[in-house]
Amino acid sequence: MAEKKKGTRRANGESAIYFGADGRWHARVPMGYKDNGEPYRRHITRKTRDDLVEEVKKLEKQRDAGSAQQPGKAWTVEKWLQHWVENIAKPTVSENTYDGYEVAVRVHLVPGVGKHRLDRLQPEHLESLYRRMQANGERKAGTAHQAHRTARTALGEAVRRGYAAKNAAALAKPPRMEEDESEVEPYSVEEVQFLLLEANKRRNSARWMLALALGLRQGETLGLRWSDVDLDNEYLKLRRNRLRPRYEHGCPEASPCGRKAGYCPAKVQVRRETKNTKSRAGRRAVPLPGPLVAMLRAHRETQARERKAAGDLWTESDYVFTKPLGGPLSPNTDYHDWKRLLEDAGVRNGRLHDARHTAATVLMLLGVPARVIDQIMGWEPGTSASMRARYLHVPDAMLKDVARKIAEAIWGTPDTPAVDKNQDNER
Repeated sequence: MAEKKKGTRRANGESAIYFGADGRWHARVPMGYKDNGEPYRRHITRKTRDDLVEEVKKLEKQRDAGSAQQPGKAWTVEKWLQHWVENIAKPTVSENTYDGYEVAVRVHLVPGVGKHRLDRLQPEHLESLYRRMQANGERKAGTAHQAHRTARTALGEAVRRGYAAKNAAALAKPPRMEEDESEVEPYSVEEVQFLLLEANKRRNSARWMLALALGLRQGETLGLRWSDVDLDNEYLKLRRNRLRPRYEHGCPEASPCGRKAGYCPAKVQVRRETKNTKSRAGRRAVPLPGPLVAMLRAHRETQARERKAAGDLWTESDYVFTKPLGGPLSPNTDYHDWKRLLEDAGVRNGRLHDARHTAATVLMLLGVPARVIDQIMGWEPGTSASMRARYLHVPDAMLKDVARKIAEAIWGTPDTPAVDKNQDNER
């Protein structure tokens, strides 16, 4: 930086510092070029020269790193988040990811920190928001974490585009996440048999055995089509996931129905039914046990009779599991069917995803190699070890068996008398 004297020209590319008639120190800092190619500068003032020099160094460092704020009207956090989620994130991420971003932006981030200028947002602002979200137990730490991850992604994009010098969310500390004390307990073989007996009494019985025996995710099962199933060679291919439906009102604005969009008599589906699996490991072939092949054959015959009985009312879709008049099953309806199945079978309540834990544990108990378990479950090679740690549960019976083997190795079998090595045991 160079001192600027009255009547002299500032050296090209250097910051000029001078003492003004107003009794303050001034500086003009070259910051780069506008979109039209013209150079632009920042003019700053401070009371003391030392304060000014320190600020000039900061600006020059941001300029050299390419992270300086561009000229023009500064973004507010609210305007940037709304622009980012609709115009940057939405076209590039999956529907489910976008839904999470949109809720975090609309419900938490905009009301909490939206009024701040984007380039002046501090980590403390976000940390204060996280504390407020958890005040009085209104929100769980996981909700604050979702808001934190969304802010970190959105602000990271702002930094890359030069709208902010730093990512405040990357510096902020999210609340501590505590491990859930409730351990997932897979269903026992006896409980699976109870569920099988009850499932055989209702439609789409094979749907539940795909979850309990093979660990298929809900979206994978509901997105399964007959073209993906090879009953002759006893395997199926998983290619896509069923998405949760999203609706908009179809009623006229002049005479709205007054209901939520999902219950509007003229509702319009605005989300595609399925999407491709997000990873290569998710696109996989899964072997079908013989009894499950028989169940699927019987299910296909039943579906053919339903199609014939429905006639013109049938909605052709090629889905393996459909509504009584065809068309894909809703994930929400499927969830409630699972809960009723548990109740009717007299089996303890549990998440639908617990069936996936059950299948993974059964594969382990059967001695299936880890690589094959990864293939069936659809786990990526890089994360398979952590996924096995999460999903494979050691039953109490197996632990007791290990304890018995340890006792036999150290103390001998119950029929073998203990040996005292300090005494002469030969009599």
